[in-house]
Amino acid sequence: MERLHIAFFGPANSGKSTLVNALCGQEVSLVSPHPGTTTDPVRKAVELPGLGACVLIDTAGLDDVSLLGPERRRRSLSVLDEADIVVLVLPLSQKTGQQQQKGGVNAVNVPELGTVTALIEEAALPTVLYTRGESVESLLERLKAVAPKKEELFLTGNLVRKGDCVLLVMPQDSEAPKGRLILPQVQVLRELLDRGCNALCCTPESLSSALERMNPDLVITDSQVFALVNRALPASTPLTSFSILLAAAKGDIRSYVAGAQAIDKLRPGDRVLIAEACTHVPDTEDIGRVKIPALLRKRADVKVDIAAGNDFPEDLSVYSLIIHCGGCVASRTLVQSRIKKALRAGVPITNYGIALAKLQGILDRIVIP
Repeated sequence: MERLHIAFFGPANSGKSTLVNALCGQEVSLVSPHPGTTTDPVRKAVELPGLGACVLIDTAGLDDVSLLGPERRRRSLSVLDEADIVVLVLPLSQKTGQQQQKGGVNAVNVPELGTVTALIEEAALPTVLYTRGESVESLLERLKAVAPKKEELFLTGNLVRKGDCVLLVMPQDSEAPKGRLILPQVQVLRELLDRGCNALCCTPESLSSALERMNPDLVITDSQVFALVNRALPASTPLTSFSILLAAAKGDIRSYVAGAQAIDKLRPGDRVLIAEACTHVPDTEDIGRVKIPALLRKRADVKVDIAAGNDFPEDLSVYSLIIHCGGCVASRTLVQSRIKKALRAGVPITNYGIALAKLQGILDRIVIP
């Protein structure tokens, strides 16, 4: 289940941090009468009545005139890429109720909010106006009223039905977290149980013995061992990967498949962006920083850039291809935003699973929800 991301914007000292603290019932953001107290976006996961699992994002004042003001403003506005709802926190002189009756965001007449309101309108984000002094209960009611109604999506889509036998191939190499499974593996396994499927888990090393015990209706593997698993399976056995399931649920699978064709067109000197939604310390077996770049360079001597976490470049025009991670810790809103930015820049985009299938010559063999 994805968390609802709610971003708070407004001028300095309008009460953004105080409001976030009140919603959380604890001091998440530092509060001070001095302008510029909040310098970077502050995120807090919280359960809100009637809204469920949420992430509240406090941002710096948009009217910061300090030396670092422009950079703080840029970081604040970048939060719009992951926001599902925006709360505009207005100075006390503004009358929220009157503005909403006049047409919401377009009616806001606060000079400091000019840029953000234009971007909100462009992104068609649900927006709530809040003035300091209003009750938290009133805000919660309005948030519930505008919250997007998210339909339940199955990662496995139409690939399984009740009673199916599904084999999960999960490498436990140096990149696997000690003592636990990565999130996509946990999510897929739980979903299979909820859908009444019979799931068997194995590593690539135990794949042969697993196949002796099960004639699977579907095999889901880690993308990095696509070729190995494909060789071990009959051509009639459907094969996909955790990353591809995530790509179909969170991204635009058609754009990803089309984007993978750009791999054939790469030439020496082309720049490729590897975009990770999370931040981690890479190891020698890292899929995005080691394995995919190595496979790309077998095709052409390309230059590979890495962008981790929130560091998604503003200028994408310099790239011939973007390869995004599965996005297991990213919201669907963020992944979709990045896809739209790539397509607007005319840059093909794909993801780890689709790219690895293409690089290993089995993209036509893979089943997609």
